[in-house]
Amino acid sequence: MSAIQNQFAALLWQNAKGASPPMLTPALARKLTQRLDGIRLFAHGYTLLTNLTHGRATPWDLLDFAWRHELQGVCLHVLDGGRNSLSGMDDQARQAFGLRAREFGLDLHLEISSTLRPDLDQAVAIALATGSTNIRVYSRYEGLLSEVMARIEADLRYISELADRHGLNFDFEQHEELKSHEIATLLRRINHPRLNALFDFGNMINANEQPLPALQAMAPLIRQVHLKGVRIVPQGKGTGHYGVLQGSAQDDLPGPRMLYELLMLGEDAPQVIAFALEQENHYAAPAFRMSDEADDPFIPYREMSDTVLPPGHTLDSMMAAEHRWLENQLDYMRGLIRELRLLAALVLAEAEQPCKPHALVGDQQ
Repeated sequence: MSAIQNQFAALLWQNAKGASPPMLTPALARKLTQRLDGIRLFAHGYTLLTNLTHGRATPWDLLDFAWRHELQGVCLHVLDGGRNSLSGMDDQARQAFGLRAREFGLDLHLEISSTLRPDLDQAVAIALATGSTNIRVYSRYEGLLSEVMARIEADLRYISELADRHGLNFDFEQHEELKSHEIATLLRRINHPRLNALFDFGNMINANEQPLPALQAMAPLIRQVHLKGVRIVPQGKGTGHYGVLQGSAQDDLPGPRMLYELLMLGEDAPQVIAFALEQENHYAAPAFRMSDEADDPFIPYREMSDTVLPPGHTLDSMMAAEHRWLENQLDYMRGLIRELRLLAALVLAEAEQPCKPHALVGDQQ
């Protein structure tokens, strides 16, 4: 195995629990380079949740951040910002917000934490006013799994009607209580081209799944991605998770391997259209699914995601830190992208001049 392949393998083996990395052949290096060059990074409102909740930042600030850092778009919950949120704006303000996004060359992807009809109808109205064509959804029902699945299926059929009526795309996120194969089953049952999946880097942990098998279960349906770091927290017969800085020593996820697998989805064109920087430092979520659960387990109700003020932080220090953590994640992701691109470039250069040695990533001056 060459030194370049060793370094590529070491990168993709991080927290990957023995999953063998692919050989970085010239053909694979060419495809990987194309996908890295075309990766679409988005800012995400949750990263500045405390700032948005307490009025220190507004959705307009997220647009400014994305533009200044040359990102491709923004993922924004319609409630982010309270009275300054998209749900709190009138149509004239929403139109102005959408215009600003387009002037900056940014795609605007909306998010809601529901599949209830009133919430869906409001999200559609906001999408039409802002010019957004993408809405993230997830359900928060309580009951036996079979009952929850039936309710979600009915909601997804209504969503598919909205998609056709308004030319919108909807992506259902795996959000801690449903397993990836259950979501894939629902989406395949509906089988609508405008209804797909959003893959979150850490939410499968709470459903008692491992990241790479969960990704594979949803792979053909994944259209958007939430990037984050997670510490896995054992809880009885299940696992919860605690948000940490992505790529830090506390991050238990196989982040480089998941990024690689997601980038390579799609034969002729990238399947994933948005990789959102959703740093969730100090977010805590409990175990929802257990290894000894019944065949038709009870799914408890869950509130919308929130991050409580962690020990050692004041409100002011938390709001200041959120900006630093967002910058930290962007730096990490761009560093990872550079490392993968360099390894691919070295393989291609070696294929063209096989007798000439090449420096590895750590040898660059």
